[in-house]
Amino acid sequence: MFGRREPVPFAFLAEADRFRSNVAPPPRQRSSVSQIAGRWLLGLTIVAGLVGSLVLGMPALSTPSDTGTQQSQASQGR
Repeated sequence: MFGRREPVPFAFLAEADRFRSNVAPPPRQRSSVSQIAGRWLLGLTIVAGLVGSLVLGMPALSTPSDTGTQQSQASQGR
């Protein structure tokens, strides 16, 4: 029942798994020192921005522990 395969309209796709090329790709160029330093600087900038936003945002996310004793100026009649 499942042994027979349907003909594939694009037969070259079916044979692509068996294809091996004898042409080697060109070797990768090595990154220069300035490119490596730029990548490190970009990474450090992104990490510093995330850490800075966390440090500055933490006080806004924390809830004050003494919310029951504080009253606004409007409730005091000022």
